[in-house]
Amino acid sequence: MAPYLPWISEDGSFSLPPSPSPLPPLGPAEALPSAHHRVLSEHSLLLLVYLLTGCCESELSENTDIKPPTREFLVSGWQYERNGTSVEREVNTALGEDAFSGHPGLEANSSGKEWTATRRLPQALIIGVKKGGTRALLEFLRLHPDIRALGSEPHFFDRHYARGLDWYRSMMPKALDGQIVMEKTPRYFVTVETPARVHAMSKDVKLIVVVRDPVTRAISDYTQIISKTPDIPPFESLAFKNRTNGEIDSLWSPLWIGLYAQHLERWLAWFPRTQIHLVSGERLISDPAGELGKVQDFLGLQRIVTDKHFYFNKTKGFPCLKKPEGSSKPHCLGKTKGRMHASIDREVLQRLREFYKPHNQRFYEMAGQDFGWQ
Repeated sequence: MAPYLPWISEDGSFSLPPSPSPLPPLGPAEALPSAHHRVLSEHSLLLLVYLLTGCCESELSENTDIKPPTREFLVSGWQYERNGTSVEREVNTALGEDAFSGHPGLEANSSGKEWTATRRLPQALIIGVKKGGTRALLEFLRLHPDIRALGSEPHFFDRHYARGLDWYRSMMPKALDGQIVMEKTPRYFVTVETPARVHAMSKDVKLIVVVRDPVTRAISDYTQIISKTPDIPPFESLAFKNRTNGEIDSLWSPLWIGLYAQHLERWLAWFPRTQIHLVSGERLISDPAGELGKVQDFLGLQRIVTDKHFYFNKTKGFPCLKKPEGSSKPHCLGKTKGRMHASIDREVLQRLREFYKPHNQRFYEMAGQDFGWQ
C-alpha cells in the first residue's frame, strides 16, 4: 500500500489526497511495512511544514567567487536560521537542492501569498564609509526578520562590474516576498563610477552611509593598515606633503576618504537626498538602538531591533548584541573592532582638524545635519 503523502500538482501547488478507506486489520506479515509507511508519512508531513514556513539558506561564504551549491543536504537535525532565529527541523531525509524548483506557488495561507525564497538584486546598499561602522550596522540590521543581507563585501560596482547583474544577483541571499535584500561595500561611496552604475541597476535603491569624524576615521584606517603592513612609515609623515609648512596630502587614501562632501556630491547627481540616509558612526556606538530605529524607518520597516538587543562592552568600548535565543554567549564583533588606535602627535591632530573644518561644514550643509565633529 502506498504511503499517505502530500501531492505536488503540475502547477506546483500542494494538496492532500482524499482520506484512504478504512483498511482491514493487518496480519503479522503486513505490520512491519505498514509501520515503515507511517514513518515515511510523518516525515513527509514534517517536510511539508518546513517548506511552507519558508526555507532560508545560510549566508554565502566570504569568497566572492561563489561555488555552485551542493546538490544534496542532510536535513536531519538541521538548524533553520533566519537572521539569528533558529528552529530545529527534525526531518530525517536527504533532498536534492532543486527537488522543488519550478514550483513557485507555495501558499502559506488563504491570501495566496507566495512563500518561495528567491535571489533578487538588492533594494538597499550600505555604501560607506570604510572604518565608519558599516560592519556593526550590517550585523545589527541582520537581527531584523525582514532583512536578508549578504555577509561578505561583493565589490560588484567598483571591482567586478564586468561580471554583470546576473552574477551579482547570484551572490545575494535568497529572500521571501516582503523581505529587503541588501549588501555593504564601503568602497562604493568613494569610487567615481559607482553612482551611475548603481542608478543603472535601480533608480529606487535606498542608500545608507555611515559617517564618522574624519580625523578619527583616518587614524582607525591607518591602524588597520599597520596591522597588516607594520613596516610602513609613520602616520605623521604620510599625512603631509610637507611637514614643515603643514601642507596636507589630501590624496592619501585615509585622508581622502574623509572628504565626505566631495563624495556625497557625486551621489546627489544621481539620487535625491531623500534616498540617502546618513548614520552617525559616533551615535551608532553611544546609542545603537536610536540609530537603528532611524535606519528601520528609512527602510520602511517596523522597529523590531531596539535597545533590548544591545549591551555595552566596557572592555571593547563598543556595543554588543545580547545573546540570541538558543545561544549561550553574547555576540560581539571581531577582535579588530574597538581595538586601540595608533598614537598620533597632538599637533598633527590639530592640523588635520583645521584642514577638515571647511569640508565638514560643507558636508553638514549638504546633509542638513550637524554631526558635531571638532
